[in-house]
Parts: sequence; C-alpha cells; structure tokens
Amino acid sequence: MRRITILALVIAALPIAAWVKESIAMPDAAFELPTVCTKAAGSMGAPKPPAAMDGMSGMDEVQAANMNAMMKMHGAMMAATMIKDPDLAFNCGMIVHHQGGIAMSEVELKLGKDEQSKETARMIIDAQTKEIKEMTARVEALAQNAN
Repeated sequence: MRRITILALVIAALPIAAWVKESIAMPDAAFELPTVCTKAAGSMGAPKPPAAMDGMSGMDEVQAANMNAMMKMHGAMMAATMIKDPDLAFNCGMIVHHQGGIAMSEVELKLGKDEQSKETARMIIDAQTKEIKEMTARVEALAQNAN
C-alpha cells in the first residue's frame, strides 16, 4: 500500500516538476550589459545560463522565481569577470548585480507577504535603478577616456 501511495504522489507531482524545471531552464531573458562592457569582455561574450540542475524539481513558486532571477544574471556576470580593465569590470559587474537585486526585489513585491520586506524591496528598486544609470554613464565615460 505504501508503494502505491508513493507512486501516486510521484505521478501527481510530475506536471508541477515539469513546470518548475522549464521555468528554471528557460529564464525569461538574460540581463544585458551595456555595449561598452560586452566589447571589453571580448570573445567571452555572455555565456548562456546553466541548464537546470538535477534536484531542482521540488522548488516552489518563490524558489523558482528567485532561481530564475539568479540565472538571468549569471551569463552577464561571467562576461563582466572577463574584462581586463578593473574600473570597467567593477562597474559592468555591479550593473548586472544591481539588475539581479531588482529582479529579486520584484519577486518579493509579487510573492512576499511582509510589508516591511516589500518596502525594502521598493527602496532597493529605486536606489539600484538610479545607480545602474550612474554606472552605465560611468562605463561610457571610461570608454571615451580610453580612446
């Protein structure tokens, strides 16, 4: 009887597991670096996010949403690590890092329940959106100064 119950639970969970695995393996769209950053990264470019790892099929909606945000950030973060100029590498990496913070904050606003956490998420979105604009202008200025 126990085997039948376990088998029934596994079969019932398959559609949910497939949905979670698909949502993890196929992030909406990867974050993009400014053109200056991608040029500085050279041939490395932005690698594709890693495929879904085994064992992630048990994730709930919050876990899957946060993993999706992290996977969208992964490729651009890896590209930024290939930039030789330390100032460009820092600013380009932080742009993507902030995009990830904004994506995680959006998950909190959508799925979170605690008002104080939601207020923190709103503050992060406001602050990091402004900082992304500042860092993007900085990388463009650094590129012009290099020429």
